[in-house]
Amino acid sequence: MSPLRYELVFSDDAAAEDVVTVERTTVKGPGGHPVYTDPSGIIRAEISDRDEVRVLASGGHQAPAQNVLARRVPDPDPEEPGDTSPAAP
Repeated sequence: MSPLRYELVFSDDAAAEDVVTVERTTVKGPGGHPVYTDPSGIIRAEISDRDEVRVLASGGHQAPAQNVLARRVPDPDPEEPGDTSPAAP
């Protein structure tokens, strides 16, 4: 099964990096792999089982992203208890 989350690392020729966390959706991309999206829905990417990234346009006037790397984010351990801190009043 595909990971639930990835970090997409966008880099340019000047070695600057932007990192965006995306989560798996129920949608499949044109290559048949899961589509991942950020919380805003602006960044959408199809990621293969070999961590190959295809950034998908989510609206008009978008240029295809170059130099994008996908890093798997470990899925939470289902045996690990959740946050047990008391809720703020």
